[in-house]
Amino acid sequence: MIKEAKLYKKEKDDYVACFLCSHRCRIAPDKFGICGVRQNQGGVLKTLVFGEVIAAHVDPIEKKPLYHFLPGSLAFSVATVGCNFRCPFCQNWQISQSSKKNGVGISGESFLPSDIVKAAQRQGCQSISYTYTEPTIFYEFAFDTARIAKDAGLGNSFVTNGYMTSEALTEIQPYLDAANVDLKAFNESFYQKMCGAHLHPVLDSIRTMKELGIWVEITTLIIPGQNDDPGELKELVEFISGVDRDIPWHISRYHPDYKYSDSPATPIETLRNAYRIGKEGGLQYIYIGNVIGESEATICPKCGKVLIQRSGYHTSKGKIKNSRCEYCGALISGVFSA
Repeated sequence: MIKEAKLYKKEKDDYVACFLCSHRCRIAPDKFGICGVRQNQGGVLKTLVFGEVIAAHVDPIEKKPLYHFLPGSLAFSVATVGCNFRCPFCQNWQISQSSKKNGVGISGESFLPSDIVKAAQRQGCQSISYTYTEPTIFYEFAFDTARIAKDAGLGNSFVTNGYMTSEALTEIQPYLDAANVDLKAFNESFYQKMCGAHLHPVLDSIRTMKELGIWVEITTLIIPGQNDDPGELKELVEFISGVDRDIPWHISRYHPDYKYSDSPATPIETLRNAYRIGKEGGLQYIYIGNVIGESEATICPKCGKVLIQRSGYHTSKGKIKNSRCEYCGALISGVFSA
C-alpha cells in the first residue's frame, strides 16, 4: 500500500527533506531515499511498503535477542523489505537489501495493522517485534500497529540498527517498550565502509532511548579483523557503561554470509575475551550469542545465583519476582511482566 510518509517536510521545486533516519535524505521529485522504499511523488514523500509484510513469524523473545524484556514469552515478528544500511555481512540480505527503488523489489502480503495485532493475540504472544529488516524504514506501519497493540495490552519492540532520528523516537515513544540496538562497532571507518552510515547517530539513539524510558539491549556482532580489537571493545563497553551499566550486552558470533567472506567465523575465545572486557568495564549483564552453552544465563549481579537458565531460545528456572532476585532481593533491571 502506498501512503504518505511521516517525518518529512516539503521544500522548493518539489524537493522533500526526510528526517525519519539520520541519513536525512533530501529527495528530488520521483527519486528515492537511501532506504529505497520512500519516494518523492510530486513533492509528497510516500512510503511504498505500508502493510506489505514480507515476513511474519512467532518467535521466542530471546531470538531478538531480548533477555530482559518479557523473558520466556512469544513475540509476533514482522517485517517489510528494505534497509537504510548496506552491510555486506547481513544475515537477512534477501529481504533487507531488496527495495522498491529499481522496480524489482520483493512484494509482501498485504496486512492492516489491526490484522497483525489480532494474529499476535491468536498466537498467544505478549508482544509484537518489528525485526528481520530495519523497522525504521517501515516506520508508518510499525507506528500504527504499535499504537493498536498498546491499546490491546501488547508490548512492542524494535530490533534496529539505531539510525532513526530523535524526532522518530520521540513520536513513537508512547508505544515502543523495548529495543535491541545493533552497535556494530566503535569506530567511524567501520560504519562508513561496512554500513554506508556513521557511528555517532547510533550512539545518540541509544542515549535518547534510555532518556525516553525505552528498555534497551545492545548486540555487537564480533567480526575477526574488523571490530574485535580489544582497545576498541573496551571503548565500546565504556560507552555502554556510561549510559547505563545495566544495559544487557549481547556478544554475537559472526559467520561468513552474503557478500562478506574475508573473515573466518569468530573464534569462541574472541567472544570470551569480549565478555571479560565487558565484565572488567562494569557491565552487569553480558551474554554470548550464537554459541550454545556460552554465557546464556541471567545471573544476579549481587549474589551470583542463576535467575534464568537458557539453552538456545528455551528458558527455565525463572527466579525473578517483582523485578527482584528471589534469592537475595536485589533489583534486576528489565521488564519482567506485561
